[in-house]
Amino acid sequence: MYAGTFSIVAHDPAAGVCGVAVASRMPAIGALTVFAHADVGAVATQALINPLLGVDALELLRTLPADEALAAVLADDPEPDSRQVAVVDRTGRAAAHTGFMTHPWCGHRTGEGYAVAGNILTGGATLDAMAQVWESGADLPFDERLLRALEAGQAAGGDRRGRQSAALYVHTGNPYPHLDLRVDEHTDPVAELRRVHGVARRELLPFVEALPTRENPAGAFDRLHEEETVEGRTNACASDPRGREHRPEGRWADGAGASLEG
Repeated sequence: MYAGTFSIVAHDPAAGVCGVAVASRMPAIGALTVFAHADVGAVATQALINPLLGVDALELLRTLPADEALAAVLADDPEPDSRQVAVVDRTGRAAAHTGFMTHPWCGHRTGEGYAVAGNILTGGATLDAMAQVWESGADLPFDERLLRALEAGQAAGGDRRGRQSAALYVHTGNPYPHLDLRVDEHTDPVAELRRVHGVARRELLPFVEALPTRENPAGAFDRLHEEETVEGRTNACASDPRGREHRPEGRWADGAGASLEG
């Protein structure tokens, strides 16, 4: 099965962050196509998907630039003419491959710090729009920049078969992702991904940014406790406190908003 897909891989060496945004008319596209680690780079593998290309390319990017890593994995692949792969390394060098058996419209674009690729698209305007929005968004947060590029691709046409799933993945160098958002089955997945992203920025990212790291194994949970306590006291003063439950450990809970625990 060919996964008609459009995607962007990107790396900001100055910020030490990389990621992938992808959408497709197949379910759960983010489960098999997205590979990224800020220490090495990012990969999207699509068309006749071979996840091993993503796994192996990410490992090769530890020692090879994007074009050489891509060439190496394709050389070992039994069906490179049916694959589409986009790669960016940790210095921002990008490379991409669109096999001649990939279903039209298909193609890719590369630029400083990013690559966009797509197949079974309505036309090249999808990738042109993604590249333009990415290049013009240098002042935006990295995750927002990726998502806007994906939205631009969808608005320009996207997958010619329709819409079903989308994903946004951002890595900042920790042993876990900074963001890993997926819409696995939806009539308008990119729009739904935008909604989920808004929730994540409000309720998830403050927690992720307080998680333990190798440099700070204790994390920064004290700061979150302080912020939540202040917020709880403010809300209590502004509303009837009898409608809220005060937890023994000093946290407010009313069924709305984020908790410090999963």
